[in-house]
Amino acid sequence: MTRRAVARTFVYLSLVLAVVVVLLPLGVIVLTSLKTEQEMADDSGALSLPGDLLNFHNYVTAFQDGEMMAAFANTAFILLFAVTGTVLIGSMTAYAIDRFTFRFRKLVIALFLVATLVPGVTTQVATFQIVNSFGMFDTLWAPIALYMGTDIVSIYIFLQFVRSIPISLDESARLDGANAFTIYRKIIFPLLRPAIATVVIVKGITVYNDFYIPFLYMPSEDLGVISTSLFRFKGPFAAHWETISAGAVLVILPTLIAFLSLQRFIYNGFMKGATR
Repeated sequence: MTRRAVARTFVYLSLVLAVVVVLLPLGVIVLTSLKTEQEMADDSGALSLPGDLLNFHNYVTAFQDGEMMAAFANTAFILLFAVTGTVLIGSMTAYAIDRFTFRFRKLVIALFLVATLVPGVTTQVATFQIVNSFGMFDTLWAPIALYMGTDIVSIYIFLQFVRSIPISLDESARLDGANAFTIYRKIIFPLLRPAIATVVIVKGITVYNDFYIPFLYMPSEDLGVISTSLFRFKGPFAAHWETISAGAVLVILPTLIAFLSLQRFIYNGFMKGATR
């Protein structure tokens, strides 16, 4: 009993420590965003309370001067096409790999696995040249194409779910005269709803938080997304950390709300895909 109590104590202490490590930076950012420029100049400490807890002036400044509305619109546009394309391409690829027998099928699966092991930074020069040759550089379509074409993990998530769907459903549909695309559209795709929910959430958060691809392929300020617009605060607001913190909170809130609201779909999707 004593050993069990000690072990349980260590478990709770580790959980409390993990919570503190995660929430402490967020707390500092929120407190800083509510402080005035004078309070920041006084340097009273990162965890000191602001004089007015309802001081939202920094949020107004960050939203207006940082052109956050345009950044949200660009991010939403990229999210819509990138996530939709990922779901369609990933589910179709998984269906083709699992249901069709063709030459070099095992080689294709092995190449998908190898692709996940190759660091993306090692292919950036070639990728940039390809994007530029297609005339997509400095357009919203550059990150959309890259997000849709580089998500091997989503293909594997769909593949696990497709393998759990009985082939007898396909055979019954073929006896009724359905072709391969009809089977995918009316049978396979509707049964992939748990996997689709998982991919949409995980891919959506990844695209929303990504900084490297938008920064590299969309240098124009009018094409800024959430992450790059926040980065640009380092220019005119280099010393105004209260404004930078307010912008950070505006960026974090949508992702935080989405994750807390939909986290059960993420866990259920991964668990079902792993146990089927």
